[in-house]
Amino acid sequence: MPRDRDARKLRNVRHRRVRKKVSGSPEQPRLCVFRSLRSIYAQIIDDTGGNTLVAASSQEAAREAGAAIHPKTAVSTAVGTLLAQRALAQGISRVVFDRGGYKYHGRVKALAEAAREGGLKF
Repeated sequence: MPRDRDARKLRNVRHRRVRKKVSGSPEQPRLCVFRSLRSIYAQIIDDTGGNTLVAASSQEAAREAGAAIHPKTAVSTAVGTLLAQRALAQGISRVVFDRGGYKYHGRVKALAEAAREGGLKF
């Protein structure tokens, strides 16, 4: 780890380490998660072509629900479910999970479990 204690830089170091091992293909694209303080975003990406196949965010999930969803883990669950629905509509059922340098805990875990329950396999 670098000597710098900046959290964003440390996350980027962890993310680069994960990305050395995780890559998406047309058969099994990569489910990438980005988490900010207020929102959470998820994309399914084909790395060979560099294309985003499916995307979902917390703003879209709130619009779909018709009202604001308050606990952040509930928002992440809604995003995971929305992403799984959109992916299955595109014919994507298997993905590789990229946690983006975040711990597999809390909102990231809630999104992943909701995507699994929605029908994605990883």
